[in-house]
Amino acid sequence: MEEKKSLFPTEEVSLPSKGLIYPKENPLSFGTVEMKYMTAKEEDILTNDSYIKKGVVVDKLLQSLIVSPINYNDLASGDKNALLIAARVLGYGKDYTFTINNVEHTIDLTELKDKELKEEHLIKPNHNEFSFTLPVLQKTITFKLLTHSDELKIAEEIKGRKKLKQETGELSTRLKYIIQSIDGDYERKTVREFVDNQLLARDSRALREYMKSISPDVELKFEYEDEDGEIQRGVNVPLNITFLWPDT
Repeated sequence: MEEKKSLFPTEEVSLPSKGLIYPKENPLSFGTVEMKYMTAKEEDILTNDSYIKKGVVVDKLLQSLIVSPINYNDLASGDKNALLIAARVLGYGKDYTFTINNVEHTIDLTELKDKELKEEHLIKPNHNEFSFTLPVLQKTITFKLLTHSDELKIAEEIKGRKKLKQETGELSTRLKYIIQSIDGDYERKTVREFVDNQLLARDSRALREYMKSISPDVELKFEYEDEDGEIQRGVNVPLNITFLWPDT
């Protein structure tokens, strides 16, 4: 892939995955992505009605800002979140103001910490696959972290079901893309039938909790003192309309 040349200042953005889930030949395996500062061109993207209606405005923005020669579809969700935070900082600065319970808060986005991937959780380095034993069925599965490409396929599959007026089955559909093998069997037909007919709710929940605990991402949490003087910890930073449209 031909590298884009930027006429504007750029910054190296660290990925929470540290690049460990990408093959060595993939530029994402370096664990950083170069991004340029936002310009009027990107503000045009943010106000593009067509992109907004299609729900692709964030992806179009990030693709415009990324300078490194990567395939955007390869990005894992947590790494994409890190790039989104960086895009906001490069576009409008580090201070983000929002309201919770009618109280205005301002946080420094550069102080948000990455929840980094630990290499020991991988089955092998530079390979997006992890192992987990289902606590009830006692079957060993392997699973992957979803990429942007996976998310597009999942959305398309769910959209197809909606057109046919079928149950969307969003959770089970996602699990069919997440789970890679059952007791060493990598056949997609086996995985899909297992999710539909054998995967217990308790095992599904345990798997999702484990995935959440190890998945690389940005820690979108902060703490504040409420009107009663109590410290509220672990509050989610709301990524609402003012995040990328601060003047809205």
